[in-house]
Amino acid sequence: MSLQLAFVNFAANSYIIVEGKRNADRFFIIRSGKVRLSKEVQIVAEEQGDTLGPGDFFGVVSTMTSHSHIETAQALTDVTLISVQKDQFSQLIQNNAPVAMKIILQFSKRMRYLDEALTRLTLKNNALEDPSHIFHVGEYYAKHNQYDQAFYAYQKYVKCCPKGENVAAAVDRLKKIAPYVKNPQKEYAPTEMTRTYSKNSIVFCEGEPGNELFIIQKGSVKIIKITENNEILLAVLKSGDIFGEMALLESKPRAAGAVAFEDCQLMAVNKENFQQMIKTQPQLIARLTTLLAERIWLIYRQLANTQIHDPLGRMYDMLQIQLDKKKVDLNTTTNFSFDFGLKELVNMVGLSQADATIFGKKFMENKVFQLLNDKLFIKDVKEIPKQNAYYKKMQQLEKSRMESKR
Repeated sequence: MSLQLAFVNFAANSYIIVEGKRNADRFFIIRSGKVRLSKEVQIVAEEQGDTLGPGDFFGVVSTMTSHSHIETAQALTDVTLISVQKDQFSQLIQNNAPVAMKIILQFSKRMRYLDEALTRLTLKNNALEDPSHIFHVGEYYAKHNQYDQAFYAYQKYVKCCPKGENVAAAVDRLKKIAPYVKNPQKEYAPTEMTRTYSKNSIVFCEGEPGNELFIIQKGSVKIIKITENNEILLAVLKSGDIFGEMALLESKPRAAGAVAFEDCQLMAVNKENFQQMIKTQPQLIARLTTLLAERIWLIYRQLANTQIHDPLGRMYDMLQIQLDKKKVDLNTTTNFSFDFGLKELVNMVGLSQADATIFGKKFMENKVFQLLNDKLFIKDVKEIPKQNAYYKKMQQLEKSRMESKR
C-alpha cells in the first residue's frame, strides 16, 4: 500500500492548531511558508525559536500521544503543509528514514532542554550531566548503606574521571565497602544485547557516558536524579518501554540514572543497530517517537506543576498528571492503585526531607487514600481533579488579591 499524504493550505494569520484542543489525529510538516508556535503560559524560554519554516514540523507530540495540544500554531504567511495522520507514521518512516531521524533527534534535543529546565526549577542544580557527578552518586548510596550501588558508582567515576579531584577518595571508599558488596553488577560487552538486572541494581548513573538505549523486555526500571542527598523519582518504566535514547542520539552523558525497580531483562541497542532498525523496524521507531512525545508532554506538565505554590496542591496535581498519563477514564474508574508510594510522590514534586514529612502526613489525612504494600491507593479517583482544581483556584484568588493591592 502506497503512502498517500495530503497537502493543506492555510492563509496568513489563520490558526492551524489550538492549545488545549483534544483528539489530535494528525501532525504537519511545513512545505512552504512560516508558522509561529505559542503557549498560553510560557514557563521557560523555548529550546528553539518559535518561528518554523519549510521542513519543520509541529503537532507531533499531541498526535503521537493522543493528548490535547500543548501549543498553538498560527500561520505567519500563507502556508502549504503536509498532513500526516498518526496511523501513517510507520509508513512515512519506512519510505523516508531521514524524516524519522529528524523528528527523533529534535525530540531528543527538546527533551534534554526541557529536562535541564525542570532540573533548574526543582533541584536548583545545573551540572548533573558532568561525569564528575558520578562520585556524588556514589556518596549518596554509601551514606544510605546501599553498598552494591555505591561500588558501581565509585568504579564508574574512577573509570570516567581518572584524573578527577575525587579519584583518591573514590579508590579509598571502594576498598572500604568491598567486603559489604553482595551482588556486584556484571559488566556487559557491547555485543551482548540481552542483559539482566536484579532489583535495585544500577543500569547506568546520571553523568555516565552512554552509547546505548534500552528496551524493557521484562520487569520495570525507575528513572531518577540524585542531588543534595535526595533521590528524585522521574518515572517508572515497564515492559515495552524504551529509555536511555538521548545519550545514544546525542552522544552526551546520561541526563538521569536508571535503576532496576524489580528484577528485569533489557535489550540494549547501540548506534549501529539503531540505524539498521530505522530501515527494518519502522514500528519500533514509531514506538520510540511516541515514547519521546509522551515524555515531552509529561515534562511540560511537570514544569507547570512547579508553578503551584502549595506543596499539597503540587502533590494532587502530580497525581492528576499520572492519571492523565495513563489515560484513566474518570467517568468510569472508581478506585486506582498507583505504582509508587508516598515517598516517591513527595520526591516527584521536589520537597525537602523536612517538608516531605510535614506535607506527607497532611496528605494522608485525606482518608480517600491508603498505602497498600507501600503503594498509593485511592478509593475514588474523582477526588484528585477535585482537589487539584481547588488548590489552583486558591492560587488564582491569591494572585488576584496580590495584583489588586498594587
